Amino acid sequence: MLELRPNCECCDRDLPPDSDRARICTFECTFCSDCAANVLGGVCPNCGGNFSARPIRPPAMLKKYPASTKRVLKAEGCQPVGKAA
Repeated sequence: MLELRPNCECCDRDLPPDSDRARICTFECTFCSDCAANVLGGVCPNCGGNFSARPIRPPAMLKKYPASTKRVLKAEGCQPVGKAA
């Protein structure tokens, strides 16, 4: 079951469960579409995988299986593609 994390790990933008701007990798690292494309170049900085649009959980299932409230944020921030941290 996907966690549906509430924010972008890079810029901390809110990404509610019904957001069409959320992108995830295979490990559920979560970023907004702007950071995933423009800062990270489509590559997850945590695992090196690619991003996909996060599925939107239907409201009835969201009630039964709520989204996570735990915010994850990269303390060191996100570096532009090709730049070391």
